[in-house]
Amino acid sequence: MILFPAIDLKDGKCVRLKHGDMATATIYNDDPAAQAKAFEDQGFEWLHVVDLNGAFKGQSVNSAAVGAILKATKNPVQLGGGIRTLAQIEDWLDRGLARVILGTVAVRDPDLVKQACKEFPGKIAVGVDAKGGKVAVEGWAEASSLGVIELAQKFEGAGVAAIIYTDIDRDGVLTGINWDATIDLADAVSIPVIASGGLASIADVVRMTMPDAKKLEGAISGRALYDGRIDPAEALAVLQGAAMETRS
Repeated sequence: MILFPAIDLKDGKCVRLKHGDMATATIYNDDPAAQAKAFEDQGFEWLHVVDLNGAFKGQSVNSAAVGAILKATKNPVQLGGGIRTLAQIEDWLDRGLARVILGTVAVRDPDLVKQACKEFPGKIAVGVDAKGGKVAVEGWAEASSLGVIELAQKFEGAGVAAIIYTDIDRDGVLTGINWDATIDLADAVSIPVIASGGLASIADVVRMTMPDAKKLEGAISGRALYDGRIDPAEALAVLQGAAMETRS
């Protein structure tokens, strides 16, 4: 079970939004590379990065900041936001990304996602971002008619490494992860699911260790880490302890 610290990039800075609204951005660090290194030093083993400007524009905008992050940390990094073509995917993987997250293109062109999974095995994740139970695209600015499980099941057997499920209504507002919807999704597909949106406290980390959640790959934390609501050492100890129990 992995706890993924999040770096959301807006105009080259590390920010957090509320409900995905760019107007609500709170700047937490002017130096995303330093933030990435800080997360590594705290003991985290992965990093989740989103190019917010890129998600809205449909192409990478904060590539310089992402490049600096890749140089600053030894941890594997997964990146989403504005990645829409095979050429862009290949370029990012060549630059050292461990995993590329495809969101809007998963709705618009699922065949491209399947092709990417064949060309880059184990390197492609799908971002499923939901508002009111329906999948949102274009940086969450547009709603689609697709349901969450309906979209996820399109990629069964395609080789998707993970599905990152975000409840937009909870994102950045510290109300707790939508565990019911997340676990329903995990039950409906064989692809590993990562929970995102609203992780609020150590109680959510403990919830990750419950039997019905153990099929998840992990969860993403943003504002709760930046605001000090979660102590990294305590959170990682909870997950490590649960892993040791599982093995024993």
